[in-house]
Amino acid sequence: MEFKGGELIFLVSTLIIGLITIALVALFGVFQKKKKALLIDRDETKKRFEREIAETQIEIREETLRNISWELHDNIGQLLTLAKIQLQNATPENISEVSETITKGLTEVRALSKLINPEAIKNIKLGDAVQLEIDRFNRLNFINSTLIISGDEQIINKKSSIIIFRILQEFFSNTIKHSKASNLRVQLKFTDTELEVVAADDGVGFSSLENEKKGIGLENIKNRAKLIGASAVFTSEVNKGTSLKIVYKL
Repeated sequence: MEFKGGELIFLVSTLIIGLITIALVALFGVFQKKKKALLIDRDETKKRFEREIAETQIEIREETLRNISWELHDNIGQLLTLAKIQLQNATPENISEVSETITKGLTEVRALSKLINPEAIKNIKLGDAVQLEIDRFNRLNFINSTLIISGDEQIINKKSSIIIFRILQEFFSNTIKHSKASNLRVQLKFTDTELEVVAADDGVGFSSLENEKKGIGLENIKNRAKLIGASAVFTSEVNKGTSLKIVYKL
């Protein structure tokens, strides 16, 4: 069959339009599938983040309860025992010692109440929360601790603040339990664009081989940091201490 010029052009045009239409439909289908996959992934990421926040809050609560238990037993309990002994042997000359011991006990109870009050902890700034930990370490003579805050302290997203605080809690716990360190130094450095957190001890440190054994714990900390778009980097050498650096974009 022989086509005239106009018919041939019409057929070719129709064929091209048909192919373009099919291609567009196929591309639209691919786009819709990718969009659906992205939405599902976003929802899963959000759910995973919320689960992590919930787990982190539980861990902070558990750590706080452990701290309260230690402080009641090792500090306030001893002060009350001392006050009891002093009262049993009280004389007009040493009654001031009893008063001093009781006053110190009351001060410790007030400090402890800040940890017990969930509303106070929930609404506290990151710097204040870390300062409470530092004060406790010094009060119980766990380790000589200092906190330095530089720059203009900014309001941090509450969920991000929870994650950062829990990461620091884990570092503090490892330092006190395993590092044999004498000093702990924490710095919160605020700039216009980021918060840099550095925690460092002067303990025994650990080698690359030991680092592999600790890998799961360190990886968990790094993964938690990633959840809030932050980075967490450990540095350690045998007999030269360990440091943790967190960088969080404001």
